[in-house]
Amino acid sequence: MLLLVTRRSDGTTARVRRVDEQVPHGLVGRESAPRWVWSDTSALYPGLLADGVRVERCLDLRLAHRVLRLAPAAATSPLATAAAGPFDAPAPAEPEPSTGTLFEEGRAERPIDEETCLAELTAQDDAVGSAAPPARLRLLLAAESAGALAAAEMRHAGVPWDPGVHDEVLRSLLGPRPRAGERPRRLEQLAQQLRSELDAPALNPDSQPDLLRALRRVGLPVTSTRKWELEGLDHAAVAPLVEYKRLSRLHTANGWAWLDSWVHDGRFRPEYVVGGVVTGRWGSSGGGALQLPRHLRGAVRADEGWSLVVADAAQLEPRVLAGLAHDEQLAAAGRGHDLYAAMVAAGVVPERALAKVGMLGALYGGTTGASAAVLPRIARAYPDALAYVEAAARAGERGEVVTTLLGRGSPRPGEAWARSQVEALSDEAGAGEESRARAVSRGWGRFTRNFVVQGTAAEWALAWIAETRRRLWAMGQTAVVGRAAEPFAARPHLVYFLHDELVVHTPTALAPAVLEEVRAAAVAAGRLLFGDFPVEFPLSVGVAASYGDAKGA
Repeated sequence: MLLLVTRRSDGTTARVRRVDEQVPHGLVGRESAPRWVWSDTSALYPGLLADGVRVERCLDLRLAHRVLRLAPAAATSPLATAAAGPFDAPAPAEPEPSTGTLFEEGRAERPIDEETCLAELTAQDDAVGSAAPPARLRLLLAAESAGALAAAEMRHAGVPWDPGVHDEVLRSLLGPRPRAGERPRRLEQLAQQLRSELDAPALNPDSQPDLLRALRRVGLPVTSTRKWELEGLDHAAVAPLVEYKRLSRLHTANGWAWLDSWVHDGRFRPEYVVGGVVTGRWGSSGGGALQLPRHLRGAVRADEGWSLVVADAAQLEPRVLAGLAHDEQLAAAGRGHDLYAAMVAAGVVPERALAKVGMLGALYGGTTGASAAVLPRIARAYPDALAYVEAAARAGERGEVVTTLLGRGSPRPGEAWARSQVEALSDEAGAGEESRARAVSRGWGRFTRNFVVQGTAAEWALAWIAETRRRLWAMGQTAVVGRAAEPFAARPHLVYFLHDELVVHTPTALAPAVLEEVRAAAVAAGRLLFGDFPVEFPLSVGVAASYGDAKGA
């Protein structure tokens, strides 16, 4: 059974219709469970969650449409070649900070009528059915949709947050809470120190042009105020400036104004943007969920009688590369928690730091410094892995599309790439045009080199999320009720995701079982993507009352 959910013309009330025809790429898991098909999970699912309704599986037409429009396997389908339509419309505007209402209406969207959704459903089915083979795209659309469900549930349940701990951290670093429009005491002290050291009584350290002029007046040849550039300078103003910038970022991004806007009733409810990056990684359109500073992780605190299980995948991208390339030597190095240490033990490199630098160079196209020096040794030890990313890089340099394991396509290079190639091939082209074309091509090649790995890592993470979400729900309810909104008040549930890291809020008595389920879900995700190829995805897992304490476990 398929359920189609759309908006009425006024954009406020959900409509539900049963669709009896089978839609192959929408059928995932048990046939007895309903499958919800709707235009946009982030717009429609929050209303159901507010009524205590959890959806097990869905097909998110907007997310699926975006994938299929760029997927090379569906490139000749009518969906991929059609003119832009309602499902190509830009995402809705960023949400305003929460007003404190527990169950808020899902974000507004341009209404898409039922007939349009049905036509889109048929077009997507045709696009997937024409792919060769279709199984990977089916899995990608199912995983993307499952991620959208998890993202909406994490916002609904919220990250458990202690405002008192947050305030205490801010006070310890910045001083007492200032009045509106004033700098915190510590920032003002650093500002006065900078004015004195730079002999600039009117300096506004929040103004980049003012800072650069003041630094240059005292003879410092700066082009920016980035930390790496400042720390190479010998001047008494450098240390207070670096400290000012560090604390100013904290105050601006996660200070008292952020606390007032985003934390209510002991919960932080950010909005994730599933597939917000072209590789398929998530973004965040409100609250900065993907940039929580370490200073504040102690404010993420479980409810009384509950704990946080924090798990992150160790060296995810090199392991994904081993699976993509079927590089048995690299997979063997990953059979343990520390792949880099295994590279040292195998004699590939003399020390762990070089193993990490070399592997990052392979993934991101490092061509200078220690990375370039180590890459030949990495290539000899893991030839299949290096050949895989090199092939992706060369394809990108030629302007070709590359794909992830499940078929997500990379975007084509933009106008600057095309213009540079045309200019280099013209009869009047000189060494400058040719050099510029090579540099632009190499830059795009570095992007496609990493796209295949980072995008596949995002697919593994989606599979991990989906399997963890399923397993947590299957654990059932407990007698220990937390402060999360129903239907999660008495169940372990996901509350936070960051690329290769998951945080689960669970009754403390269930924490050991949750830990094992999270580990098992990682194993299942690896098998789903890479089958019997022996690549492992070990986790670092900690259990604690606060996020900050669990991270080091």
